[in-house]
Amino acid sequence: MTVPETLVDEHHEPLLDKCESHLDENRNWPTHGTYEYTSYYHSRREIVPFTDFIAMDKEFDFVVIGAGPIGAALAFKLATDNPTSRVLVVEKNWAEPDRIVGELMQPGGCQAIEQLGLQNVFSDISAVPVHGYYISYRGRQLHVPYMHDANGQLRGVSFHHGRLVMNLRAACKAQSNVVCVEGSVTELLGQMDNNRFTAVRGVRVGPQRIQADGSDECIDVCSRKLTFVCDGITSQFRKQLNERPVELISHFCGLVLEHEPVSSDTYFDGPTGTTSHVSRPTDTAGNPLPMPHNGNVMLDGVGPVLLYQMSERETRVLADIPGPFLPSESNGQLRETLRTSLSHAAPKHLYPALHAALMRALDDSRRIRCIGSKFIPATANNIDGAVWIGDALNVRHPLTGGGMTVGLWDVVILTDLLRTHDAANSQQVQRVKAQWQWRRRPRALVVNVLSVALHALFAAETKELGLLREACFEYLAKGSHYTMQPSGFLSGLLPSPMLLIFHFFSVAFLAVYLRVSDESVAYSGGSLLYRVYSAFYTLYIAATVILPVIWRELQP
Repeated sequence: MTVPETLVDEHHEPLLDKCESHLDENRNWPTHGTYEYTSYYHSRREIVPFTDFIAMDKEFDFVVIGAGPIGAALAFKLATDNPTSRVLVVEKNWAEPDRIVGELMQPGGCQAIEQLGLQNVFSDISAVPVHGYYISYRGRQLHVPYMHDANGQLRGVSFHHGRLVMNLRAACKAQSNVVCVEGSVTELLGQMDNNRFTAVRGVRVGPQRIQADGSDECIDVCSRKLTFVCDGITSQFRKQLNERPVELISHFCGLVLEHEPVSSDTYFDGPTGTTSHVSRPTDTAGNPLPMPHNGNVMLDGVGPVLLYQMSERETRVLADIPGPFLPSESNGQLRETLRTSLSHAAPKHLYPALHAALMRALDDSRRIRCIGSKFIPATANNIDGAVWIGDALNVRHPLTGGGMTVGLWDVVILTDLLRTHDAANSQQVQRVKAQWQWRRRPRALVVNVLSVALHALFAAETKELGLLREACFEYLAKGSHYTMQPSGFLSGLLPSPMLLIFHFFSVAFLAVYLRVSDESVAYSGGSLLYRVYSAFYTLYIAATVILPVIWRELQP
């Protein structure tokens, strides 16, 4: 099937195909509407090159390091909450970024976006509404919808990561009190004790590309109130706050499928846009996804395989390879591992169209793009004058797509607290940071712990973990609160650590029952005595999966 290319204008701005403008009948979705900052999307008039910044005033009220999704949202909120303050945003490259994760916003993240006053940010970027999860396991299918509120079903959004970032940056560039500099922050400036910062009072800024011999001219910038470190998962300043080793859990390998869009009257019914149809596994025409407008999770590969749309015509495939080591691409081992994983996740006899699309995408890709999946727990921040936020503070496995939800709610909570406190008063700021850590923890803990625990179950590298994976699927299939409350954890809408622990161990005890009764398919056989022993050993394994992660999240 030949798929038309996405239309672009002369500035390479994506345009919605006319046939896509009415695919979702409900105009209340966050992907509809007009974005008030669209004219700033490609504009570089507001971006100050480093060479021009040298001649500017070097004192600012707030300094934001990094203009990713969290840094850009934070700078926008600081500027609108403090219209008389000067906000500096330093970013190495203001061009559209290209990443293979950070492309799905959970409903909890959409709520945070609304709190920040950016509810139209998903418009004009070909974003797609997301209604829940489709899960496939051993030839069985399960739909886990998102929760409902008084206005109907809550929803997430999936998109091209770079386009969302550019829309968020456009909102920054539109603010008259924001200075957007294209350069690199090379150092934090302030007071140190035993090579550790006790206070940050500014930053040292250099050009985009820093010479290895240190010959570049750099300038010092003063931050009168606060410096925010938002330079993402590869933060060069994280060790100033957190020296704990980074745990590499697995790797995600990314592909892109191109396909025809799905018509709304096929998959959605009623004014709330509720998903009412799962495609028949034998469907071979049109969109090959098992359930468009949902996150599709296939559990039978080497690791879990995720599929979600970036637009009506493009779908991201993320195939997980468990463990810290990635097979080599140069000798073909990586492609062979991916071929095996994708073939098992979407077998040809069950998903002929999807299987063919996956194999074609793998064969056509010149280079397999991979990214390490890490876990970095947050730590308390006692450094005066600086705040670490977003992935610079706290990283979780991207399996559940909750990273931006945590980061954006961190921005909402922090800026709400700063509105009622003097950011220039160090004692008040320390109280703000203490309250912020306390208020952010429940949601961050649930999202972070769930991402690591679910990956351990879904990757299932042992029989015991395979049994827990089977029990998890059976538990979600029960419906009612067995389905909807775990959905609330996944979507960032139910920040209750105690309820998460209750459901996790409910799954573990269901695994015990399946093993003892010999009803398990994943772990069967053996005498009754051995089944009892292995069942309670599985319970022990479940505890070792979740409790150490919770303990690390609770550490100051």
